[in-house]
This record gives sequence, structure tokens and C-alpha cells, in this order.
Amino acid sequence: MKLALFDLDHTLLNIDSDHAWGEFLIHKQLVDEARHRARNDQFYQDYQAGTLDAVAYNEFVFEFLSRHDMDYLKTIHAEFMQQVILPAMRPKGMAAILQHQQAGHQIVIITATNSFVTRPIADAFGVADLIASQPEICDERYTGRLQGEPCFQAGKLHHLKQWLAERGAEIEESWGYSDSFNDRFLLEFVDHPVAVNPDTRLHAHALAHVWPVEDWSI
Repeated sequence: MKLALFDLDHTLLNIDSDHAWGEFLIHKQLVDEARHRARNDQFYQDYQAGTLDAVAYNEFVFEFLSRHDMDYLKTIHAEFMQQVILPAMRPKGMAAILQHQQAGHQIVIITATNSFVTRPIADAFGVADLIASQPEICDERYTGRLQGEPCFQAGKLHHLKQWLAERGAEIEESWGYSDSFNDRFLLEFVDHPVAVNPDTRLHAHALAHVWPVEDWSI
């Protein structure tokens, strides 16, 4: 398998979809503004600093999911896609995906953001394979809990290796694209790492390791 791995937030997208989902709920007056923004912003700052408690953050996000049925959540997410996500999709990201697809490579979006938020986004990029943090579902409702290990930092490698094992696949050659120092484990794992609009720490890491640095911003 020749494999191309794409981070999502601030790589294929011009925004962080997880944080943007929280802001969207505030805008729609579906959550308490003061409480939700304070916690959402703090978790995002922790993510940027590399100190995020990914379990606690996911379960904070899943609180809203657990209070509503699937049909309602699907309707709300469709609005989120139209109003927030589609305008933030980076054309250069789409072009990179298409380039790998035309070369016959397997494309995977691998993201710390949960699959409820990201499955429709991956579909919009034309990518069938998504590796993401998983919200637990029981009796066709979200429970509010995280299923398994969060897909964050070294957890991305854990989930990738699990995904490969489930398919009985071996990697012949690999590419990885990300903006975040949190993804250094993944970028160090692939044959061809690319830093896309990297944060300060990843930019320094990329320069030290002579990795390509690309600008995909809109």
C-alpha cells in the first residue's frame, strides 16, 4: 500500500473544526454561551500547547451529542457544513488529495477531532477512509463517553496501526501532511513528511529535519 495521510484541522481546513463546532453551537444558542466558550477556548489553548487532556475534551464535546437524537444532530451538522466548513476547505488541500488519488495511493484523513464532526467533512473532500476519535454509541444514541483511545499525538499512530492490522495491509511508501507539532509522531513515522502552514514548534522541527514546508492557506 502506498499511503497518504492527511491531518484535517488547519491542514485541509483553514480552521479547527472541533473548536468551530463549539462556536457554531454558541451562535445557534444551543449551549450556554459563557460556560461553553470558556471551556472550549481553554481546551483549544491546551491543544495548541500540546497539553490537552484529550479524553476530557472529547467528553466535553460529547455532552451536547448525548442530549439529542441522531436525526436532530444530522440536521444541525448539515447547517454547520454549509455555513462553516465548506467555506474553510482549502483548495490546495483538495488538490493534494486528488494528486495522490490519481497516483493510485490510498488516502486517509487522520484527525484528533471526533468522527461525528469529521465524517461529513471527509466525505466533502472525497475521502472514504477516516481515522478519528470515536464517540461511544449505545441504542442509537451517543452516550457522552469516548470509545477507546483518543486519536491524538501518539494515539494517531496507535489508531493507524490498528487500521492497517484490520486490513492486513503493509505500507510500501507513505506521505504525511500536518500543521501541528502534536503530529510529530505521525510525521516521523512516514517516509515523506510535509509541514503544512506549521505552528511555531512544528516549523522549527521541520527545518531541523529538512522537511518540506508548504503554504495551503486560503
